[in-house]
Amino acid sequence: MFETAELGRAVSKKVFKKAVPSLREELLELQDRLHKGHHFQTILVFAGVDGAGKGETVSLLNEWMDPRWLSTQAYEKPTEDERERPDFWRYWRDLPPRGRIGMFLSAWYSRPVLDRVHGQIDEAAFLKRLERIVAFERALAVDGCLILKFWMHLSQDAQEERLKNLEADPLTKARVTEKDWDHWRLYDKFIGAAEQVIARTNTGSAPWTIVEGVDANHRGLTVATILRDNLQRRLAEAEAREGVAEVPPPKPVPQPKGKAKGKAEKLNGSDPAGAITVLSTLDMTQSLDKPDYEAQLFEQQARLHGLHIRAKQHGISSILVFEGPDAAGKGGAIRRVHAALDAHNYQVNGIAAPTEEERAQHYLWRFWRQISRAGHVTIFDRSWYGRVLVERVEGFASEDEWRRAYAEINDFENQLIEHGTVLVKVWLHITKEEQLARFKLREKTPYKRWKLTDEDWRNREKWGDYEAAVDDMVQYTSTRAAPWSLVEGNDKRFARVKVVRTFADRLEAVLADADDD
Repeated sequence: MFETAELGRAVSKKVFKKAVPSLREELLELQDRLHKGHHFQTILVFAGVDGAGKGETVSLLNEWMDPRWLSTQAYEKPTEDERERPDFWRYWRDLPPRGRIGMFLSAWYSRPVLDRVHGQIDEAAFLKRLERIVAFERALAVDGCLILKFWMHLSQDAQEERLKNLEADPLTKARVTEKDWDHWRLYDKFIGAAEQVIARTNTGSAPWTIVEGVDANHRGLTVATILRDNLQRRLAEAEAREGVAEVPPPKPVPQPKGKAKGKAEKLNGSDPAGAITVLSTLDMTQSLDKPDYEAQLFEQQARLHGLHIRAKQHGISSILVFEGPDAAGKGGAIRRVHAALDAHNYQVNGIAAPTEEERAQHYLWRFWRQISRAGHVTIFDRSWYGRVLVERVEGFASEDEWRRAYAEINDFENQLIEHGTVLVKVWLHITKEEQLARFKLREKTPYKRWKLTDEDWRNREKWGDYEAAVDDMVQYTSTRAAPWSLVEGNDKRFARVKVVRTFADRLEAVLADADDD
């Protein structure tokens, strides 16, 4: 695989100096267009053989381009803060926004390769990590990100010579460590792992370029030229799309009338009585009288408190996701949960429409950022499921975007669970009639009136569409590892006790396994 990167390619100083001014000018012009248009984010990944010029190439690009719209991220062993979160948390955290370029050194490829070379994982685990990388890069790419990956290569002899030259120069001697020589001695194992990396992760949306690293002029021009060419192509495509005149909307389709209209509504999901869904099968008559409610709530909150303390001692984090129709009682249920927790160890995140900063990133970015440290509880009042619920129904996401989100969400949640996080997902449900009664009560209650908006009334008109979206959501994202808990919420007392009990049950099951370990 690497034979073509061991041919001794070189660029003379004269040719290099002649090419650089126009290339720099082109890169700066493209960078300016990218920044002003905020068309897409750009990620450059640098990996490869020690001493092959990864850091020098990054420094060269930083010198040639506008540093205001360019970021460099280099990773070492995870810090304590990073170890308390899933592996990809630190990479999501550092992604550049749309309109900027991010360069990544020793990033998501480094640890899998090192672990495989040193025998800390077997081939099956190695390939599983590579598939996780492919899923990560695919999620970014389909969202519009330009991903370019450079594998900087040296032959073993060239690597030895490079390391010796660095050691001989007083200015660069400190850059060579015993670890570098250890890696040189394991060269064949590194190349074997590298071949698997490139074979498994070289995709059309995130391609690898193998760059011969012996000659600095050659590798610098190669990387910069590839970046220029891809920016030119992607910017031309983005600007062409934005420059196309708006297509006139299609003529309205004649709507059926009478009995035919009723039949059509049932078929397209606008009539909630027209189809059986996971929500229509719930027993919405379940309730608790006040004495039973107070006794059961006290019992479950006390139980949850003890489990929470044990989870904190074990360093086990929890994430609770609350979804449901407007006025379903999510806020009241959340308050009953956090009343049982240590106030220092939980965070409630109310999710609204994304900010301008958040819209410049992949939709999962803002949720990755809010993952807490070990032993803490993070509560989401609405969540990443907005992509397959409100964004789907209201047309804020295209069909392609919300359909692929199911797999992206499952992968995200699998990473949380594999890290040891307790994930509880609650759909708090009420009937359309109960929602109307609560809306009317809010209108009459001064301190609740602020909760009721025109948007709440508009959403009622799409009740059937939302119910169909929930049915799909449960079908595609309720897994054995991360099941949905459907809570009958017409009676607030019953719902609040069930929510607290559900969280306590999940914590208890996880802690039983932790105690066995």
